Amino acid sequence: MKMTSKVSWRRSEGGFAGLVRAAGLIAVPTGAVSSLGLMLYAGRHQNSRILLLLFATWVLSPYMAAVSIHVVSQRWPAFSLGTLDVTMLVITLGSLAIYGGVAFGYIKVKIGFVFLMVPLASWLLIAVAVAIAALLSRRRTP
Repeated sequence: MKMTSKVSWRRSEGGFAGLVRAAGLIAVPTGAVSSLGLMLYAGRHQNSRILLLLFATWVLSPYMAAVSIHVVSQRWPAFSLGTLDVTMLVITLGSLAIYGGVAFGYIKVKIGFVFLMVPLASWLLIAVAVAIAALLSRRRTP
């Protein structure tokens, strides 16, 4: 009788890593809906529906990227997955803090500028996090 074990390529969902993973998976859809709501609230005096649609698409794009990366990254090493989970949390919490500050008048800047730059910064953070995770994962594997 030959015994073989199948080692799962998925990381353990227990402990701190599981908590961060769960928080990231909850944060992305919650952050997307909340960001969209804050964008619509901040732009409530905007008459152009096309402009609102374009801004909505741009504001939601980092969250859509996070979901896409999550789907593609299921076979990535645990370190890379953890990096992506933390990145999702940072993007969500940072975006909501900035969008909330602008929407409720705590931050006095041009509204359009914020809703253009925050998604751009989010995209850059995602790109850097994925690149670093990939580079470090290659160095860790024999």
